[in-house]
Amino acid sequence: MVGKGDTIYSISRLFQVTPDELMRANGIADPSKLSVGKKLVIPASSDSTISVSTPVSQTPLVNYRAEKGDTFYSIARKHGITVEKLQEINKFSSSYVLKVGDVIKVPGKSGTSSTAAAVKPPASSGSSGSSKTDSSAYSLRWPVTPKVISYMSGQMGVVVEGQRLEAVKSLTQGNVVSAGPWRKFGRVVIVETSGGYYYMYGGCETITVNVGDRITPGMELGRLGVNSVSEKPQLFFMVFRNDIPVDPALAPRAGNLGT
Repeated sequence: MVGKGDTIYSISRLFQVTPDELMRANGIADPSKLSVGKKLVIPASSDSTISVSTPVSQTPLVNYRAEKGDTFYSIARKHGITVEKLQEINKFSSSYVLKVGDVIKVPGKSGTSSTAAAVKPPASSGSSGSSKTDSSAYSLRWPVTPKVISYMSGQMGVVVEGQRLEAVKSLTQGNVVSAGPWRKFGRVVIVETSGGYYYMYGGCETITVNVGDRITPGMELGRLGVNSVSEKPQLFFMVFRNDIPVDPALAPRAGNLGT
């Protein structure tokens, strides 16, 4: 059943199907007219079948330390496997409760683990639920001019503090697949790009694009709003590829966007 803030894209990501598959299964022609309370049929995901059938012995494994907010479900989705497969790899029973600090085995990605670890900082001991990036991240191009850049706890996303009503600019070209309120992230714009990437720009006070719009690098997507919890102008920026989170500091950016 569709809840407040749900979109075709957010529901398809949750159930690991494509937006087109979800729309076809429910006879939806216009994704922007999804109504709260509507019951949807969720088609089976061919991708999840493939990942379940992959033998553990053929998958390279790396260590992952559980952070605050992690669950078996969130970790499994982040690494593209099922909860059952994650528990099987680590020989956990279905009743085992994951604890902060647990070191577990997860599928690794050849050639990317060491780079990501170098960019992502250690967890902060502060109470904000995030950890600050190292200084090199500030030399990168971001959707807003960064005052402070912090990693979100438990997920591969960042919070970029900027100026209220500052223009939120796209880092890439692509198409808008979602534009509107989305749960705790306020007003959100999601841009689909080539290569299977989705760029999520959350925390906007206003949005200046619509679903279906063609986006170019540097194009304004909306204006930055104030986070009601921190009371600061903060952009929630996340990147996914094939439904797996990508470190935003490592995500592809277009050429020089100018000022």
